Amino acid sequence: MVEELLIPKEEYLSYGIHIGMKSKNASMKRFIYKIREDGLSVLNLKLLDERIGIAAKFLAKNKKILIVGRKANAQKGAKKLAEVIGADYVIGRFMPGTLTNPNYSKFLEPNVVLLTDPLSDKQALKEATDSRISVAALCDTFNDAKNIDLIIPCNNKGRKSIALVFWLLAREILKNRGEKEFSHKVEEFMSETEE
Repeated sequence: MVEELLIPKEEYLSYGIHIGMKSKNASMKRFIYKIREDGLSVLNLKLLDERIGIAAKFLAKNKKILIVGRKANAQKGAKKLAEVIGADYVIGRFMPGTLTNPNYSKFLEPNVVLLTDPLSDKQALKEATDSRISVAALCDTFNDAKNIDLIIPCNNKGRKSIALVFWLLAREILKNRGEKEFSHKVEEFMSETEE
């Protein structure tokens, strides 16, 4: 029996979700399918698809989710995902103390934090780790997966790729929560420009 992907393989490929970087971190090696002649890594599409499904099931069980996106090409998607699934979000600079200082006016206490990129969202990662909050993250081949509880392997640089991941997560989280209606389009999650 052949397992169905969440969307057709061609659709995944058209968004460039599988294209990694030339630099590779040992913690991401298991998600790399092959290295192209130009040195770029290609992520394993089946594992990528599987991980999005796992992340959606995990996130669907949590009511207090925080989505973080510092990079400009992730901000619209992070905000839209938060809106669709009823989560909090922080886009742009992540202020120190957001997860660790109860006296800070914008202090948050999520059960899980979803990062767009562990490198650019390192302040959120540090605070979530210090506060023992579960962390899920979109990780490219160069990312260090230390302190990440759930890795979603994907191209976390391109606006089209990030939009597709957030759209799929939104759709699958709602499906896992028993909500049937989902009429959003990938473009609603896509930032206007690349960073």
